[in-house]
Amino acid sequence: MTYYLIAGERSGDLHGANLIRAIRQYDPEARCRGYGGEQMEAAGATLVRHYREMAFMGFLEVARNLGTIRRIMRECEADLLANRPDVLILIDYGGFNLRMARFAKRHGIRVFYYISPKVWAWNPRRALNIKASVDRLFTIFPFETEFFAQYDYDVEYVGNPLLDALRAFRPDPAFAGKLALDGRPVVALLPGSRRQEIKGMLPVMLAATRSFTDYQFVVGTVSNLPDELYDTYMADYPAVLRVSDSAYDLLHVASAALVTSGTATLETALLNVPEVVLYKTPRWWYEIGKRILAVPFLSLVNLIAGREVVRELIHDCTPERVTAELRAILPGGHRRQEVLDGYAEVAQKMGEPGASERAGKRMVELMR
Repeated sequence: MTYYLIAGERSGDLHGANLIRAIRQYDPEARCRGYGGEQMEAAGATLVRHYREMAFMGFLEVARNLGTIRRIMRECEADLLANRPDVLILIDYGGFNLRMARFAKRHGIRVFYYISPKVWAWNPRRALNIKASVDRLFTIFPFETEFFAQYDYDVEYVGNPLLDALRAFRPDPAFAGKLALDGRPVVALLPGSRRQEIKGMLPVMLAATRSFTDYQFVVGTVSNLPDELYDTYMADYPAVLRVSDSAYDLLHVASAALVTSGTATLETALLNVPEVVLYKTPRWWYEIGKRILAVPFLSLVNLIAGREVVRELIHDCTPERVTAELRAILPGGHRRQEVLDGYAEVAQKMGEPGASERAGKRMVELMR
């Protein structure tokens, strides 16, 4: 059986790799091809294009790269027809993958979607588009089953693959020594994995560090972005350390964290590290967003809990506000226990690990 997977982001590459391994447990002869990264390639996929060539974020960046995006889409369509997989498996990355779903459907290629686009946040009626072009949707958040039921669309909740990654995580006992930590409590700074996120969030995070001389701050960087990008903002903060591609190890030793809104907010919660969620945007854009968003929160932590567990600083993402909210969740802070109690509730709702294996097994069953 031939499986064609498309993951357009770093997190999708991780989940795609775990899914490929699961598929091969139940279909040892599986042939995998697609768009992704090093982790999918290491799991055995033939890589057509790396996700870093597709990771455009925000309206302006997408607009500036429309020509490139359209060219990549045409190339992907041509590769799908040239290779005619038994099934196309799409992983998140809604803008690109929903077009590929429609294309595959028109050409008689079966379509599975693993990790649904967040249509419940923006323009919920796009759920009808998914229903029309996706043969089977595998969801990773418990609230998604009820959401899609509103559109008479029966989906399969398989659990969240982050639980698989966390189960496999083994802390590096030498991590603190390698990083030359000086014994002060650590605060993790996780500004994101995209260039735009680093530019918007890292300066605010760094500015807040000046108020906490009793803590050691460490930036979690990613290797798919150049060191020079971080250097630009960290030059005036020589006491702030950095570590690449080691977010879990960093969170393992951290007392608290400042985290850019995204998947990392949920990872931080599941690792039980109190956090403040940041996403810098102008007030005018925030006011527009409030009217467009179909959900009351930005962070996955709060969405899963159904209430505010962690503070979300958006239009008011200033060094002063970040400083105040960070102080509230550090040891001795008045909100720390409240956040930890909320995390326990989130973990209970998330269920058990094994999402990748359940999804892979089910996909093989459906194909047979």
